[in-house]
Amino acid sequence: MPKTKAVLFDLDGTLLDTAPDLAAALNQLLLENSRPHLPYETIREVVSDGAKAMIELAFNISDSDQQYPSLRQRLLEIYEENIAVHTQLFTGLDVLLERLEKNNIHWGIVTNKPRYLSVRLLEALKLRERCATLVCPDDVTHRKPHPEPLLKACKEINCLPAETIYIGDHLRDIQAGKNAGMKTISALFGYIHQDEDPLLWDADISVLKSTELEQHILP
Repeated sequence: MPKTKAVLFDLDGTLLDTAPDLAAALNQLLLENSRPHLPYETIREVVSDGAKAMIELAFNISDSDQQYPSLRQRLLEIYEENIAVHTQLFTGLDVLLERLEKNNIHWGIVTNKPRYLSVRLLEALKLRERCATLVCPDDVTHRKPHPEPLLKACKEINCLPAETIYIGDHLRDIQAGKNAGMKTISALFGYIHQDEDPLLWDADISVLKSTELEQHILP
């Protein structure tokens, strides 16, 4: 197995616990529309699927509904205004990032979150300058599970896919990593639907707790 030279993370539900702020934004949108709030755990399950899934959950409409564009836009506005109130690195990942940096192992992010929100969030948490690469849907033609975003990240940090680990909390993350020829780790502590069986994703490694990642990445 080639030596690990880079570690790439999915963002929401893998590197950062963003669900508290996203859930608060969705419940604020519901309040503005005179609808009852949703339980945090119900929203948490769909966070990795983005604004579309959150709107569908809260309002029981599809993206073809005439209300959808304005609801989505307002949700993103509320979220952007309160993007890092409760969001933080998952437990132990501050130590992991420091150890990666000390061992000259690049770390970066490949996410389906829009770039303007990703940059704003990373800057708020003082992670933007430390991140060796950030690849968002705006930067590529194909989203995950297509390998293009991961291969772009490798090119930007000048490492081979075989020297890279990709960590994510969604089937598309593991598929993207495998399609790119990377070692994959499924983050079972992330935002996973109750009806999902992540052990069927066929990741190389699965971890139940974020604190377990370090032992699988660093000697």
